[in-house]
Amino acid sequence: MSHLVKNYNRKKISFKFGRGSFLYSTNGKKYLDFVQGIAVNSLGHAHPKLIKTINTQSKKLWHVSNAFIIPEGEKLAKKISKKTFADYVMFQNSGTEATETAIKVARRYFYSIGKPNKNRILCVKNSFHGRTLAAIYASGSKKMTEGFGPKIGGFDHFVFGNHKSLKKKINKNTAAIMVETIMGEGGIKVIPDWCLKELRKICNKKKILLILDEVQCGIGRSGDFFAFEKSGVKPDIVPIAKGIGGGFPIGAVLMNKKVASGMIAGTHGSTFGGNPLAMSVGNSVIDIISNKKFLNNVKNLSKYFLSNLNIIKDKYPKIIKDIRGRGLLIGIQLHTDQVKFIKKLMENKLLTIRAAENVVRILPPLNVKKNEINQALRIIKKVCSEIN
Repeated sequence: MSHLVKNYNRKKISFKFGRGSFLYSTNGKKYLDFVQGIAVNSLGHAHPKLIKTINTQSKKLWHVSNAFIIPEGEKLAKKISKKTFADYVMFQNSGTEATETAIKVARRYFYSIGKPNKNRILCVKNSFHGRTLAAIYASGSKKMTEGFGPKIGGFDHFVFGNHKSLKKKINKNTAAIMVETIMGEGGIKVIPDWCLKELRKICNKKKILLILDEVQCGIGRSGDFFAFEKSGVKPDIVPIAKGIGGGFPIGAVLMNKKVASGMIAGTHGSTFGGNPLAMSVGNSVIDIISNKKFLNNVKNLSKYFLSNLNIIKDKYPKIIKDIRGRGLLIGIQLHTDQVKFIKKLMENKLLTIRAAENVVRILPPLNVKKNEINQALRIIKKVCSEIN
């Protein structure tokens, strides 16, 4: 009997170790892992540089309070700021903590300039911003909020792609628009560059803030360091997590100088956020992923993967409805429920995970090899032939 709470519908499988793109189960089977902790293990399992970093730092210092200067955090914040729009970074432990903090930063900014009534955040209905109380109500999902009342106020919603609805929902109390640059849990839906530019124009015109949630799609996952970079848009606030730690729990909120001005001493804190061990790992991950050669390889692999998935789609049009995504954040949308398809993939030793709209989510490590993509393509094609 397991004494863990049953809040996860766990598959009847466990693993004893991993190497790169592969996981090895306790019963001796080898799986191609294209879940990677849901886009967390950006450099795969047991990356040698990350192992070395953890070993070295763990012998020096694990944790100190944020009441003191943490040099490793100062170093990582500087690296991120130099590579992005951000002037300041605030470290957290997870994605949901990062989005919660982003909401606080936006509201606190307007409070600090004498506009406390500008405190509502406009979000996409049925998006995903985490599992805390504020985050689930920000997501606007009835399924996620069921049983967790009373309702947390301060959020308004519009339907994905409905710009008329978006504009109508903006009012005198709106503080910010918060959207995922690429919706992950929502079905791997990419917000087009022209749309991001329009959002920036709307925010400028209405004098509100633009929050781009890159918890899942950031840190190289899209083929760019951040997914919004391709559009040329500069957001005001960006929550990140997942890939920045390469498997180690790290979250962060990036912000420009204007909004950071409201976050004075005592307005927010995180006991474990930004500790020396986490920051050392983050520095190593950033050094690898932010390299242009590395990111170009992600783009090339993505192009190859998506092209071949579309060939499979054309061969099995009654099974595959659409191929979605960017970089190595990829979705296969099926005509029917994806549970059986995912189970078949697992039986053939390929691990994937579901998303909304009957989407099979594919999230290989960013340093995946071409022959490993070919292996995945063979399995996907095989499963399509078996179900057809």
